[in-house]
Amino acid sequence: MTRYDLVILGHGSAAFAAAIKANDLGVKTAMVGASLTKGTLVGGTCVNVGCIPSKRLITVGTLFYNSSHNSFQGIKYDQGKLDFRKVVRQKDELVRKFRREKYRRVLDHLKHVTYHEGQGRFESKSEVALNGRTLEASRFIVATGARANIPQVKGIQNVHYLTNEEALNLQELPQSLCVIGGRALGLEFAQMYAQFGTRVTVLQRSQRILPEGEPVVSNALAGYMKEMGIGIKTGVTIKTIEEKGSNKVVKYTSKRKNLLVKSEQVLFATGRRPNTEDLQLSAAGVETDEKGFVKVNNQMQTSALHVWAAGDVTGEPMLETIAAKEGLVAVENAFSKGPKKRISFDEVPSAVFTYPEVARVGLTESQVKARGMHCSCVTLPFDLVPKAHVIGDMRGLLKLVINNDTKQILGVHIVSPHAADLIHEGVLAVKFKMTIDDIIDTVHVFPTLSESMKLAAQSFYMDVGSLSCCIG
Repeated sequence: MTRYDLVILGHGSAAFAAAIKANDLGVKTAMVGASLTKGTLVGGTCVNVGCIPSKRLITVGTLFYNSSHNSFQGIKYDQGKLDFRKVVRQKDELVRKFRREKYRRVLDHLKHVTYHEGQGRFESKSEVALNGRTLEASRFIVATGARANIPQVKGIQNVHYLTNEEALNLQELPQSLCVIGGRALGLEFAQMYAQFGTRVTVLQRSQRILPEGEPVVSNALAGYMKEMGIGIKTGVTIKTIEEKGSNKVVKYTSKRKNLLVKSEQVLFATGRRPNTEDLQLSAAGVETDEKGFVKVNNQMQTSALHVWAAGDVTGEPMLETIAAKEGLVAVENAFSKGPKKRISFDEVPSAVFTYPEVARVGLTESQVKARGMHCSCVTLPFDLVPKAHVIGDMRGLLKLVINNDTKQILGVHIVSPHAADLIHEGVLAVKFKMTIDDIIDTVHVFPTLSESMKLAAQSFYMDVGSLSCCIG
């Protein structure tokens, strides 16, 4: 038996953030990591089968697509030749580089942290079993992440389907692809492959894509994706799936009609399931919800007072950045004798890396009303942003949601080129309870897309379409 002050179960973003903080505090720590899915090595989902590889392929796809789709008169490109296998190989090289430099080498410099490869499980409240040995500690952090959730569809057991892992590692570009799921992951893969030339259809259960976001944003993005040839079907119920020759056939109903999609590949982007079933959490007194996600409070503490949890294993929002924040907060709360840190999820931004991108922070209009506040909203089309005309891409809008009584900014919702970069002014506004007057009083660089934030704030007082470009 080996004794530690802290045992971290997991080796992804949340686990690494926790380990780095524990090392800074001089805490004797064990990190226990294993891969429940073949593509997830040390570093977890983000670096291996998530953020890094998917955004790389989206970037390459966008460049390839835009080579023959641009709005500038006087410039005409022929679409270049696509070597898809080479694109995938270069993506793999990037993943290996990040895994080596941002995870493996980081472990080498954590002198208070020992990495154990393997699947750990609780034997008691103070013991974790691992590869025939026992690790003992007084505090634990569960950060084992999540993996693709596959719904029980009739016939699925006989069909070779894709999850995000397999979709990132195809060696041949499919001629056609059916994406089941119209949230962030499904939409990113749909556009990624459409930009490479694949014929793509998206099937979404709810009445619109990105159903938790602002309707004006999801409707705008749906329009942009349809313009580039992506089929989007909403209000869908999947009935069966089967293999027929070289195609998969997905049968579904929509608006009381029986329909089907034939495609070379089918990708399931239907949520995530937690990696908790083999942890024996009950031995430590840790409770989970009906789906298996670990229950935590806003201090990341579980039902067992000596166990914290962080990252995707705790459920939504499943984002690399908040996973890291949760891991850091978990360690600080586990070992701090002072006031405990809490996480406010209202301040956490998120993005969908389609093109144009979608980004949001704070509350939607419906969420503000549900909390009993009086809100006011304005939506600024990017046609009113001078920089959008400069770059020849006027697609996009920015919606501001404010407290009607105090003018405090409660939510910022964007669909536009580079929305994931633009959102951070909104993050600061929400986090520090800024008002639209604070934004208006702040000088912005001209011409920039970030001026959209100021123009939206000014729109509460005036018609910005009738202003000159440079108004203080």
